[in-house]
Amino acid sequence: MRGTRAAQRYAKAILSLAKDKNSAEAVNKDMITISKTVHNSKDLENMLTSPVVKDSIKKSALLEIFKDLNAVTKGAIDILLENGRINILHIVARQYFIQYNEMNNVQQAVVTTAVPLDKELEAVILAKVKELTGSEASLKSIVDESIIGGFVLRVGDLQYDASISRNLSRLKRELKNNTYVSKI
Repeated sequence: MRGTRAAQRYAKAILSLAKDKNSAEAVNKDMITISKTVHNSKDLENMLTSPVVKDSIKKSALLEIFKDLNAVTKGAIDILLENGRINILHIVARQYFIQYNEMNNVQQAVVTTAVPLDKELEAVILAKVKELTGSEASLKSIVDESIIGGFVLRVGDLQYDASISRNLSRLKRELKNNTYVSKI
């Protein structure tokens, strides 16, 4: 992805400043909000990446959309605008979130289900992740109807696949293998 290395450097600098100002957690909340909002709004992403839209308009739009930003986050937006890098704001936000979690030993857990998770099930999954890994985790939920039911949980390099589609595939392979064995 273009701008990832630059985004990592900006995120590292922002995190360092936020730690110095004791506002790393507040900036993390801002960055999560920015990342989700830009990801969910193609118009906002297009506006940020457009060379036609003036920086002053981009800044006023961002400050209007994100009214309660921490001073460090507002400063980060100003620096990105000054350096002509506001187009990577959402990538910087994502990188900040990743680096913040690494700093706090919080892993990213990705759970894929056939239907959206409710809050109770999210809490159960997060407790299970903590039990398995010994560390806190943030949960990213993905809905994929092709798994039919059950779930697929990924934490770091570990993957636990308890999906119905996996079980059906395994059963199909076993039936094929048993059919060939019975013919011999």
